[in-house]
Amino acid sequence: MLILFLKAAVLIPVTLLPILNPFGNAPVFASLHGNIAPQAQKRLARQVAINCFLMLVGAMFIGSHVLNFFGISLPIVRIGGGILVMATGWRLLNDNSHDAIRTQVASKQVEVWSDEDFKVRSFYPISFPLTVGPGSIAAAITLGANTPTRVLDWVMSIGSAALGAAMTALVIYLCYNSANKLMNLLGRLGTMVLLRLSAFILLCIGIEILWHGILGLMNEAGIVIG
Repeated sequence: MLILFLKAAVLIPVTLLPILNPFGNAPVFASLHGNIAPQAQKRLARQVAINCFLMLVGAMFIGSHVLNFFGISLPIVRIGGGILVMATGWRLLNDNSHDAIRTQVASKQVEVWSDEDFKVRSFYPISFPLTVGPGSIAAAITLGANTPTRVLDWVMSIGSAALGAAMTALVIYLCYNSANKLMNLLGRLGTMVLLRLSAFILLCIGIEILWHGILGLMNEAGIVIG
């Protein structure tokens, strides 16, 4: 049972991290948070990780019930999420504003944020939709869609999901907390290449999510391919 618990916990970060792509999003995170002190950057990364943990756990445990309430099927969520992820990837792939943002940030004095600023800016747009977007929400709903009925299995499912989401949030924190170091290490050219590569991967992930949604709808309609 312990092996099954650990396998279920590991499955969550293995499934979600390629979609969340915190390493690829780290340069974008560094551009978005502005010119704040290193300690504030660490606090912001921690708050973003907490936000992402709560959103992923919420999607896994109540996401499917919300969809059932509104009569929305999971393939529809995948199609909608895939389109949004594709649009985000395409926009980032053709976005030339990051150099302008970095130049503007470098020319400013160190900003001081209030507690309210941390709450607001940590959620939008960094936590959502940059980190936890429609694709990862759809994947999280899929992971939590089949909740077992037996009490012991249900408790184990909750524990493994919480542990998996916590591991995922830890990776997000580590990547975002090291964002500035990563940008300094890569330099201007390396950062631009990483941003473009991340955008292309995001575009491909969106296409894959869309395709699985289409296959799901075809399966519901009784259409068999091949």
